[in-house]
Amino acid sequence: MRIFDKDHKLVKIICNQCGCAEETAGGLLKKDFLSVEKDWGYFSDKDTKTHRFDLCEACYDRLIAGFSYPVDEEERNEL
Repeated sequence: MRIFDKDHKLVKIICNQCGCAEETAGGLLKKDFLSVEKDWGYFSDKDTKTHRFDLCEACYDRLIAGFSYPVDEEERNEL
């Protein structure tokens, strides 16, 4: 969940799973989060709805640990 100030600047991200919060310092986050946005289509039970959520790294790790197939992982040399 993202919290913005009146000027629409990001001030905090809250993990939708565990509730941990990370405030921005000078507009930057010191921790990384997975941010998901899904626009559901006509052949779902969520027609025309958009879902958004954020997960901290620990909750992401717990989520993918339960996958039947591991996530594809690739190492990059530059960000």
